[in-house]
Amino acid sequence: MRDGTLPGVSESGPRVVCHVDMDCFYAACERLREPALRGEPLVVGMGYESGETHGAVATASYEAREFGVESAQAISEALDALPRKVEAATDPTLDVDEAGFYRPVDLEFYDEVGAEVKALLHEEGGTVREVSIDEAYLDVTDQFDWDDDPRAFGSRLKRRIDDEVGVTASVGIAPSMSAAKVASDHDKPDGLVVVEPGDVRSFLAPLDVEEVHGIGPVTAAELREMGIETAGDLAAADPATVGDRFGERGREVQRFARGEDDRPVEPKGKPKSLSRESAFSNPTDDSERKRERVRLLATDVGERAEREGALYQTIGIKVVQPPFDVNTRARSLPGPVEDADLVESVALDLLAEFADDRVRKLGVRVSNLSFTDEQQASLTGFAGDQGAETATEPIDTDGSTGNESRDLADGQRSLTEFE
Repeated sequence: MRDGTLPGVSESGPRVVCHVDMDCFYAACERLREPALRGEPLVVGMGYESGETHGAVATASYEAREFGVESAQAISEALDALPRKVEAATDPTLDVDEAGFYRPVDLEFYDEVGAEVKALLHEEGGTVREVSIDEAYLDVTDQFDWDDDPRAFGSRLKRRIDDEVGVTASVGIAPSMSAAKVASDHDKPDGLVVVEPGDVRSFLAPLDVEEVHGIGPVTAAELREMGIETAGDLAAADPATVGDRFGERGREVQRFARGEDDRPVEPKGKPKSLSRESAFSNPTDDSERKRERVRLLATDVGERAEREGALYQTIGIKVVQPPFDVNTRARSLPGPVEDADLVESVALDLLAEFADDRVRKLGVRVSNLSFTDEQQASLTGFAGDQGAETATEPIDTDGSTGNESRDLADGQRSLTEFE
């Protein structure tokens, strides 16, 4: 217990925690740019081009997984299991129907798409903890409780991500972070699993021990050697035995297996950028319509920066052209400022490059943020354009003015997606 409160229970009752995880995220992003790839076996990775000898799979679509292609697999093994379409089309020994498409990793583009999803999550309210490029937790306890309909919230959230960003998410809702994480993994892809407060332990009990949050393949193998095959086995095991073998982290995952997790959903530090985005219902090349949208976005960004006490040194825009060609432009100031009129002026100047282009979405962002009381810089002496930071919050669509390491050791996620 903490402060006289049972684990996973707030003063108003059991917490409502939502875990959002994008399905085959890198592949989904590539399909935004190339809609013809939808439904096709698709591998995103490095080292598949002629002459390259080393590389690995970053992610494989579910269609590619049917051929035995897996994340973190050597690219040579992936090509043996699933030859490239372009090669199968000219090689009579290969079957084009048994081949797939390969695309290189483009983290900058994936960051842009991921930022749109995260921004939407922030817009939904509650407390948001961004975990990785394609994953986040939300604590929405203050918005509704378990007597309401968490499934309706999850369905709406999934629908917004699909409609407004164009990628698919799996969502888990439970009274704790660890249970919500397991729930989101339970019915991929495009899943929605809700675990009621009184059902957490029974939900977890029959699952393979490797599905417990925080347990990876190595630890799972050691647990199986101890006769612990399921989450229920781990929950029932002698805590002293688990602690002697795995230390405090072992005791922690045992608590997770028992449905005991009172960790709060907390944001990870201050934002690196603030932004607003807005999609047109239909792509437009109307110059004045685009300028008016940027004015509204700039006003919102400037007001949010003021509310959060943020100074900014870079002002930028994002212009998305059909089908999903993302362009970013930015201008650096000599030092941090807070000036909403300047945000609008610079954003409109940057937009001029795209005055005649058809656009499906626009965004305005400020980045290189500072949260100190230091004196603002002079407004003279603009630097040249440079790349902007990742956007973090959008505006409503047309017409409106938004894996952690699974083993016991902490670690940062690599380019590979583990889903």
